[in-house]
Amino acid sequence: MGEIHHAEYANFSSSDKREALEQVLQSYDALVEGQTNWVCNLSNASSLIWHAYQSLNVPVNWAGFYVLNPEVPGELILGPFQGKVACQTIKIGHGVCGTAVSQSETQVVPDVNKFPGHIACDGETQSEIVVPIISSNSSGEKTVQGVLDIDCLALQGFDSIDQEILEKIVNRIAQTCKW
Repeated sequence: MGEIHHAEYANFSSSDKREALEQVLQSYDALVEGQTNWVCNLSNASSLIWHAYQSLNVPVNWAGFYVLNPEVPGELILGPFQGKVACQTIKIGHGVCGTAVSQSETQVVPDVNKFPGHIACDGETQSEIVVPIISSNSSGEKTVQGVLDIDCLALQGFDSIDQEILEKIVNRIAQTCKW
């Protein structure tokens, strides 16, 4: 068999959401072998996630990351993503991303217009899922490092399958990146 090119990891053939998202996890694992740089790994993860949803015909218009801003405590700063340009910073506790960080739990928002304090980077977004990236240090202390944020042009774009597998992906991200 011939050499596998990195771009081939973004080819998704399954029309089953669970299978496609599980393939994201497998592809991520293959791509991060020997790589711990968070910028590199989040860049490939955002591409994999973007291409998986596009292959499923889910109208995702943004897939990417916000990470803790090392220069401004209490703030997230834009990280690697796929989609239109986005908000550069988000205060922790504000919007869906800031809420996911402050509560340390996934936010599944079926209608962003009904989410108190929603920050609209793209006014066309109708639903959103945000998964916090929580790492553990050697003593077991947990720290939120950032979030995976995915926006969708349809209402109720995300469900329990998305949440379950995206949380697995984010757990792998937390384990494989040096922050």
